[in-house]
Parts: sequence; structure tokens; C-alpha cells
Amino acid sequence: MSQPSAYPPRLLAWFDRHGRHDLPWQHPRTPYRVWLSEIMLQQTQVAVVVPYFLRFVERFPTLPDLAAASTDEVMAHWAGLGYYARARNLHAAAKLCVTQHDGALPCGFEALHALPGIGRSTAGAILAQAWGERCAILDGNVKRVLARLHGVDGWPGSPAVEKRLWLLAQAHLEHVPAGRMADYTQAQMDFGATLCTRANPACLHCPVQADCIALREGRVDTLPTPRPGKPLPEREAVALLLENTHGQLLLQRRPPTGIWASLWTLPQADTDALMRQWFAHQAHGDYDAAEELPPIVHTFSHYRLHLRALRLRKVAPRDRVGDNEDLRWIARDELATLGLPAPIRKLLDSL
Repeated sequence: MSQPSAYPPRLLAWFDRHGRHDLPWQHPRTPYRVWLSEIMLQQTQVAVVVPYFLRFVERFPTLPDLAAASTDEVMAHWAGLGYYARARNLHAAAKLCVTQHDGALPCGFEALHALPGIGRSTAGAILAQAWGERCAILDGNVKRVLARLHGVDGWPGSPAVEKRLWLLAQAHLEHVPAGRMADYTQAQMDFGATLCTRANPACLHCPVQADCIALREGRVDTLPTPRPGKPLPEREAVALLLENTHGQLLLQRRPPTGIWASLWTLPQADTDALMRQWFAHQAHGDYDAAEELPPIVHTFSHYRLHLRALRLRKVAPRDRVGDNEDLRWIARDELATLGLPAPIRKLLDSL
């Protein structure tokens, strides 16, 4: 097995020359900005996150500002980043920080880990970057790097393999120079994202190639071990785009849990019969006269959705629509103020 002592200093030397030193959450590197960036970066690339981060901190510059915002405001500024549970957890955690931690992010591992949306690795990343604590991280990039460096077989998502990778990540910490935990944490993420990538890693330029077991044994392409595969389920649904005589669109807020939770989207049902039944209770009009729009195909982490979209114009709403807080007629120039799922926003923008 490769020696843990060699990895941190070599990685830091590489980071000093080639790492990312001008990311917006690094200047200034406050606990709030570090936390926000870590949540946004979960399952999302840096290039995608940067503009969202800048808009988010412009609107919510401090943690109390985020806690005081409405759900609609938060979701509107998150819309398009995907994995919307992150935004809901972020908002909920901000409120808890106000009520339980005097409006600041707690600087202890247990208190951080107890907040919604902050797992073990995220808590470690925040503590290391915001306060310089000697804490390990184990996100997807780090799992890949450690599996290759140490020749660890098995899918990293399995408990036994993940436990072994955590032990390796902890062992490396002993060899990180004092005062460099923030840089070391960023270096690990940069290294996995830009050099030791999932496909076509740049092994010739790797600062730790001499110690990499996967490279030595010709197993770079097979490590980490892929997740045992299974077909992605396919689901179908129907969405209804209704416009009234004023050109307003009828939007429905999704429930607080589940797919697209708390976002505003088109009324949706699992079958055409259920959609027809819903329409009969909400509006006057000829459902069979609906115009067929291009179908929407969207892949979630655990299934692929085929959404059949129908459009009806000059619909007369029934009175009950105005009494439903989760059902609202929206003018087109108001759409930007609401959190909409990316494929729905794309559809509306195309019309």
C-alpha cells in the first residue's frame, strides 16, 4: 500500500502551482460562504456553481438574511441547480442557526453534523476551510483518488469500502503541515476534479504517480469499482399548461417533499384520466382541444421521467383556484421570481 505520509506534501506542492485560488467563496472565506459553496458543490461542478453562488450571496449576504427569506425566494435563486433538497435543507439549517446558535454557523463537528443537509464529509470540509480544523473529507472526488492511490477494490458506496476509505483519509491528516488544512481540503477536491478525473485521468502529470497502486498495476480505468448496475426505471406523466384570457399561466406548487419539492411547476398527474379529472375541477374549457407540446424527458437520480405536455389557451378558471395557496395564476414577467424546475422553465421560455 502507498504511504500516507507522501500524499499531503506532494498534493500541496501541486496545488500551490496548479490549484484553484480565486474561487468566490475563498475571498472572503467566511463560515457562511464556505458552507453555502459546499452545499452547492454537492453533485455539481464548480463552473456551474460559481454564477449561482454569486447571485445567491448578493441576495442573501448573511446567514440571518437567508433564514429570514421566504421559501419561494430561496427556491427561485436555486432553480436550475437541481437536487432541490439541498436548498430546502440549507434554508432549514439557516433558521436553526438563528434560533439555536445566535445566527451563526456552529464551529463544532457534532453541532454542524446535526444541521439538515450537512453530512460527515461536508461538516469536515466546512471545519477545515472555515476554521482550519484537522478534519477529513470524503466526497466523490476524494473517494476516487484514494481508491486509485491505495488500490482499494469494491464499490466506494458500500459501508465496508467507505469505512476503509475514511480510515485512509484520516491517516493522511497526520502529515498535513500546520496552517494548511484549508488548502489541503481544496487541493483534494481540485485534484479529483481536474487531474485524477473519472474518465481520462492525466496520470503523466500526476504529482503522486510514483505511489499510485492503480497506475502501477494498470487498473486506473477499473478503479474505483463501479456501482453494481441496474436499469433506470422509466415513468410517464402528463403536465397541463393553462393560459387565461390575460395570458397568465396556472402554476402549482409541489408538496414540500418528493421530486421538485416546493418548486412551482405545471399541474401534473400520473395519467391522462387523472389530469382530465383535475382540469374539470379547476377550470372551464375543452380538455380535448389541448395542443400537444414537445414532450419533456428528464432524468432524476433514481428514474427517468417522460412528461407529456398539453397546452390550453383562454381558459376560464373556477373560483376555487383563488382560494388555493399552492395554485396561482402567474404573469409571464413574474416567472423569474419563482423557483421553477429547469425543464419546465425551458419549456415556458420556448413558447
